Amino acid sequence: MADNGEQKLIAVARHIANTLGHTDNMTDDILKIFSNFDGRLREKLTEKLSDEDPRDCATLEHTLKSLDRQISRYVSSDQPIWSDSADASSFLDSVDQLISSIRDWTQLADDKNIAACLYRAEDLLQQSMFRLEDEFRSLVERGAESFDLTRGESTHLDFSDEDDSGEEDGDDNEIPVAHPITDYNIIIDALPAGTIGDLQEIAKRMVAAGYGKECSHAYSTCRREFLEESLSRLGLQKLSIDEVQKLQWTQLEDEIEKWIKAINVALRILFPSERRLCDRVFLGFSSASDLSFMEVCRGSTIQLLNFADAVAIGSRAPERLFKVLDVYETMRDLLPEFELIFSDQYCMSLRNESITIWKRLGEVIRGIFMELENLIRRDPAKAAVPGGGLHPITRYVMNYLRAACRSRQTLEQIFGESIAPPGSNVDYRKGDDRALSSSLAVQIEWIMELLESNLEAKSKIYRDSALCSVFMMNNGRYIVQKVKDGELGALLGDDWIKKHNAKIRQYHVNYQRSSWSKVLGVLKAENNSTSPNGASNGLIEKLKLFYSYFEVICKTQSSWVIFDEQSRDELRISVLGTLSPAYRNFIGRLQNAPDFGKYADRHIKYGVDDIEARINELFQGSGSSRSLLLAILMVMHKMLLEGMEVAKEHHGYGNVVVVKAVLVLAMEVTWCGKFGVELENFV
Repeated sequence: MADNGEQKLIAVARHIANTLGHTDNMTDDILKIFSNFDGRLREKLTEKLSDEDPRDCATLEHTLKSLDRQISRYVSSDQPIWSDSADASSFLDSVDQLISSIRDWTQLADDKNIAACLYRAEDLLQQSMFRLEDEFRSLVERGAESFDLTRGESTHLDFSDEDDSGEEDGDDNEIPVAHPITDYNIIIDALPAGTIGDLQEIAKRMVAAGYGKECSHAYSTCRREFLEESLSRLGLQKLSIDEVQKLQWTQLEDEIEKWIKAINVALRILFPSERRLCDRVFLGFSSASDLSFMEVCRGSTIQLLNFADAVAIGSRAPERLFKVLDVYETMRDLLPEFELIFSDQYCMSLRNESITIWKRLGEVIRGIFMELENLIRRDPAKAAVPGGGLHPITRYVMNYLRAACRSRQTLEQIFGESIAPPGSNVDYRKGDDRALSSSLAVQIEWIMELLESNLEAKSKIYRDSALCSVFMMNNGRYIVQKVKDGELGALLGDDWIKKHNAKIRQYHVNYQRSSWSKVLGVLKAENNSTSPNGASNGLIEKLKLFYSYFEVICKTQSSWVIFDEQSRDELRISVLGTLSPAYRNFIGRLQNAPDFGKYADRHIKYGVDDIEARINELFQGSGSSRSLLLAILMVMHKMLLEGMEVAKEHHGYGNVVVVKAVLVLAMEVTWCGKFGVELENFV
């Protein structure tokens, strides 16, 4: 009877435990508590607990029915579960129990009945995950809406219109343009902390249930739209590589400026903020965090890289150098950000692509310099520059190189990298001092040699050898001045400058020899045995010949130009230094000639002061030519300004026509020298 009583007591205890317990663990805990009430039953009850396996199909069925009732109530609800924190907590608890049950019973899946129950459990889990995915997406979207980062003080990013006075302009589709950003040391908290905590809890369950990719996809879909909108607000258009290449150069210049701002904001603010947000949402799940970040940023990153790639594979016309340099330098400066932000396995391809495009831009810049060489070689020696003045190609090339050398360090990196030996550990991105900077000097020297050869070929157009020397002197002096006054001088060195100054002095000597040697020869004294009358007549004939030569030279060279005032003064002084004493001595001999001196003044047409005055009028160019050219330039400048005003007031096709006309005029006005050449030097 005693044993029968114990059996009944144990059965009653188990019935109470099964009735009160919601899970197998809770039932076991209750039974253990009962066993502590009476020491006599401790051993018996413990034996029953150990002998009886609670994991039978009926237990699993009971658990699934309970969880199905709880979960289905939330899954079928039309209201957001996370609108009530208690409902959210209860739903997550039910999902936890379901995941735990599936994990515990999977090892017994060989049993057909248990396998059937597990199939139902997996279906219920899938429904739960679908609902969690929807809740996850809604939380991200609602969190972004309630946390307006475009106007938040913590972000320092203001995308509002400058002239926004609170009135509606009726255009809801207009995209506001971002204000300039100077401080990139910003991290955006794109979602409220509470929302991030809720997302963490959902992500934890979805990853645990094997739905990590689905969770990452839901996250990235929402955040990707935010990034795309941010780039649009920065003024960056979505353009394919083909569309970029079809842009007019002026349009492309504007797009490059927008791109530089956008990629700086993206790499220094937006992407790091997204990286931080991913790590917080997927806390403890690095793989899911990396995957989500890649999916969020991949589209925007490819858009930015494709633009740079389009610039790299575009035209290599010399005038594109400076904007391509801007793109190259931007990519170079952001490479550390690329390497830091895209360091995981999913983003490695983006990081590698950024390095590839950066190197391709360097190749393009080297190609542009090759195109400049070809431009110099192909520039024909047709019409001579009037008066032996500066040739437009001299101005073009020297101002081009001068402007290019403002980016000397970058160009040294580019040309140094092109000749660096394989395996070299020189880091050109950091401006390593070991870089072979002389490679840029070699490139510049080569371009200079091509220019000088081209000018020498052009100088042969002049039939007058003296004018040929003036032409080379003018262009040589201009080249040296541009080299001395800037980075070109530091690059080429003092020896190069001394060598070319010597060339200019030689052109100076050649000019004097060609122009004045014959004149000076007439004034030389001759030792002969002729009679005094014969000698006097000879002097008169020489004087007439001198005046003839002198007047021809002055008439001819009055239209010649020496643009540099110092060179002009030096040349005049040099001519006067030899001509004035010779002429003074000659006049003295004539005046002292016996039986003729008193009549000498009849034959002397110019005094020494007159000769010097005539020499000082040389090399200024024709006054009428200068006035005409200046008048033409002033008229064209006025037309240019008027055309710009018309372009502002008109739209559509007419605007295009006006702009084209204005550009043609601008090209004519600036043909005397591109890239900021001073017009006053030309005239």
